Amino acid sequence: MNGLDHIYEIILEAVEKLPEIQVVLSIGTNIDPDRLEPIPPGTVIVRRAPQVALLKRAALCITHAGLNTTLESLAQGVPMVAIPIAFDQPGIAARIGHHGAGEFVDLDNLSADRLWELIRKVLTNRSYAERAHYFKEVIAKTRGLDIAADVIEQALHKASTKK
Repeated sequence: MNGLDHIYEIILEAVEKLPEIQVVLSIGTNIDPDRLEPIPPGTVIVRRAPQVALLKRAALCITHAGLNTTLESLAQGVPMVAIPIAFDQPGIAARIGHHGAGEFVDLDNLSADRLWELIRKVLTNRSYAERAHYFKEVIAKTRGLDIAADVIEQALHKASTKK
């Protein structure tokens, strides 16, 4: 799914209107970064990024609404603007919007102007950051990954003792 250069072009056009914001755009390996010009000032394009480390410093995450990125954003208390592409992403994007942790736009309605409007909305309305922070606290309290690992270990232990 990392081969949709027109989506990256729209993102770059939208963030060009926000020169005060540092942007890190991770494009994967399927796109030639030289095809994504012009690159706005304050924008860095990389093939891979240390996502969690960046989210710890981020005010906003623009995401395709994959489950990993969504959960990592929420675990850091970062609101999102989602552009779902396929699979479960439209449902996850709808949940981001429903729970107030961000906004989303589907591909049929995606434009630089629409994306810019959503970015500004999420950055300027504190309720999105507050909701993302709420989910950060919930995730920290529930220790979901620890609990999931314990369940898997218990199931594997039971399976090995039955033999």
